[in-house]
Amino acid sequence: MKRTKPLLMVRRVARNLAARVLFGALVALATASLAPLFDPLIPEEWQDRFGSDAVMPLLNILATTMLTVTTFSLSVMVQAFQTAASQATPRAYRLHLSDTTTQTVLATFTGAFLFSLTAIVMFRAGFYSESAAVVVFFFTILAIAAIVLAILRWIDHLSSLGSMDDTLSKVEERAREPLRRILAQPALGGVPLSADAEIPSGATALPAPSSGYLQFIDMNALSDALAKTGASITLARAPGEHVLKGTPLGWMLGEIDDMAALAKTFTLGEIRTNEQDARFGIVVLNEIAVRALSPGINDPGTAIDVLHRLSRILSEVDPTRGIPAEFPRIEVPVLRAGDLIEDGFAALIRAGASHPEVVGVAVSELAQLEQSEWDELATAARSMRGYALRHAKHALEISDDRRDLARRS
Repeated sequence: MKRTKPLLMVRRVARNLAARVLFGALVALATASLAPLFDPLIPEEWQDRFGSDAVMPLLNILATTMLTVTTFSLSVMVQAFQTAASQATPRAYRLHLSDTTTQTVLATFTGAFLFSLTAIVMFRAGFYSESAAVVVFFFTILAIAAIVLAILRWIDHLSSLGSMDDTLSKVEERAREPLRRILAQPALGGVPLSADAEIPSGATALPAPSSGYLQFIDMNALSDALAKTGASITLARAPGEHVLKGTPLGWMLGEIDDMAALAKTFTLGEIRTNEQDARFGIVVLNEIAVRALSPGINDPGTAIDVLHRLSRILSEVDPTRGIPAEFPRIEVPVLRAGDLIEDGFAALIRAGASHPEVVGVAVSELAQLEQSEWDELATAARSMRGYALRHAKHALEISDDRRDLARRS
């Protein structure tokens, strides 16, 4: 599936807590409002058994309890997410906010509350006949079933919500997905651009329309816009980089009628996201490990866990070679293995150099990554392992620790 800017917006809305809760509320309001349309389908003998006398007590219970449950669930969610942000990294808070289980549960609770409240108002205002009351009764039974399922999911989810294991698992999952996608399609489908490439002679700069992180490049729309005039572009920035307003996003060769339309194919924002930024998840894992080694937390076990996760992610990736460019008019800086190793290990090695158990694991994991079939990754891992040994040599004061580290390396 092609990743375009409209699809990006849809995906972001779908992962938004407020949007999902609003959708649940709209479904509830529509259900309660459309109940009278089913009047002709209701047998008369059902009206006495499932009429307003049967459904009103259920609606009152739902309206009372669901408001309390929703409020309580929101407070638990906020507390759990704040705990994750304080113990792991502030970036973890945004990650937890996109948790689909939490969003679905809260949407169910809010929708059930609004459904019951709307139905009560409709009954009191006289909009419901006895036939419509039967329809509302069966809708209420369905709402109760949905609530039971949501509560069971919520209870199971609360056992790990906001915990370090849950946070690390989410970050690892979100780090692996874009990394695999980018390496399977180098240069986002464009022509790979080497790090030492020069600005094309006679090229015109495409200025950034605003300041922020480059979050997404709509390669399809950008390629179509360039094809109209036969122009081409060499990108100066890759997703994940921070740019200031007016600085070049790329250098164009050829004539462009509408520079503003071309700039709209680039999405910039105040925060980094992982739609096309394969390095972001690695950076977040590194931040968690460095925070764990701070004096206030002092949790080397988490740092070691992060090292295992980092090496696991990086060992699974291998760039696809020989694929023809899907967008030949666009040159894109390629992801470098050295940047991935730097993002994942450098700060962690500096923070954990005085912890023999941490730096020892770092050296061991980097030694395993040196066996990678991706030659660039193997070379970067070898260089970083030497960096770790040099740091440890100066930080470890006990000769036994230095000998043990030398034995591991």
